[in-house]
Amino acid sequence: MGPFTAFTDLAAQIEIPRDGTLSRTLYRDDRVRVVAFGFDAGQELTEHTAAAAAIIQVMSGRFRVTLGGEMLDLLPTAWVHMAPGLPHSVVAIERSVMLLTMLQDCPDAT
Repeated sequence: MGPFTAFTDLAAQIEIPRDGTLSRTLYRDDRVRVVAFGFDAGQELTEHTAAAAAIIQVMSGRFRVTLGGEMLDLLPTAWVHMAPGLPHSVVAIERSVMLLTMLQDCPDAT
């Protein structure tokens, strides 16, 4: 691995499938994993939890995200930090791309 990793257009790194969801790991090391997700309108990730803290960044489109029972509508430039173990779900309101950054062994930040 080189001294840096760069993407000049993150949203262009993933295709949005028709009637589906597609994910692509863009970067991974022993502390961080970055995954781009492309969602067609109406596609979702049903409620689940993760052992690690994570950050959602909306690159394009619009999402409805439920975080521990609280619902948020997220537009491009939205940023959300999720503590480990937080129940959450994601629904694409329109064709959308989001970036998910999973943080291993990082203390919960508020």
